[in-house]
Amino acid sequence: MYQVLKAEKLAQNIYLMDVKAPRIAKNCQPGQFIIAKMDEIGERIPLTICDYDREQGTITIVFQIVGASTERMAGLKEGDSFRDFTGPLGEASEFVSEDLEVLKKKKMLFVAGGVGTAPVYPQVKWLHEHGIAADVIVGAKNKELLILEEEMKAVAGNLYIATDDGSYGTKGLVTDVIKDLVQSQGKKYDVCVAIGPMIMMKFACLLTKELNIPTIVSLNPIMVDGTGMCGACRVSVGGEVKFACVDGPEFDGHLVNFDEAMKRQQMYKTQEGRAMLKLKEGDTHHGGCGQCGGDE
Repeated sequence: MYQVLKAEKLAQNIYLMDVKAPRIAKNCQPGQFIIAKMDEIGERIPLTICDYDREQGTITIVFQIVGASTERMAGLKEGDSFRDFTGPLGEASEFVSEDLEVLKKKKMLFVAGGVGTAPVYPQVKWLHEHGIAADVIVGAKNKELLILEEEMKAVAGNLYIATDDGSYGTKGLVTDVIKDLVQSQGKKYDVCVAIGPMIMMKFACLLTKELNIPTIVSLNPIMVDGTGMCGACRVSVGGEVKFACVDGPEFDGHLVNFDEAMKRQQMYKTQEGRAMLKLKEGDTHHGGCGQCGGDE
């Protein structure tokens, strides 16, 4: 059992939890995720690691209520436990394995949308701990839905806030801030990391491609099972079939077919849609064995 040491509501339908998981905390890296399961009959829920404390042996997760399972999870209190808490899973962020001296010379921009702020934070924190100051843009619909502002402010080189309604920070979208930084302020970036809703990542990538800024995205929003068996996170990257949970979750954003992925997401939500996808995709429908019948 994996005990919840802290349970906090960050914003409407958004929750943070610290979970005792020493082995995962010892081995995880920014960009990776865990799979949480509340009990024997509970659904497997893949969640990107928001933070970790190797000394205390804890993992921090942030999640949004999107269905029955996350609604139940939001009810967990300090002292309660998860039955399963598996990880670290997925590939770590690419920069973790880069030569540190080379990395220090790069100008990095992180773009976080909504709950995407949670997986962006450990990456920016890792860079900060290694003497690298990255610029960060955080976007939210309004001030009330903004999360981890103080935490991000403590590790970012420069933090820029954008809200759709203008209730806090700059009024507008994260893409508006990118344009202002690059086109108006003349800032130059060697790489951008964008994490958030699929539609946000799509338009961020369209803009950064135009601006000639290489961009990495995390496709954690489309994961369901987290092992490659269900096929939910099947995506085309540069014309090749990839699965976010086993091949990612991070990919070259300029190569991701976002329109196909978002259309597939909608189809996957219904039994009829899953059957159609299985028929069309054949043996490539699943990312694991390809024969698990996970959607039957």
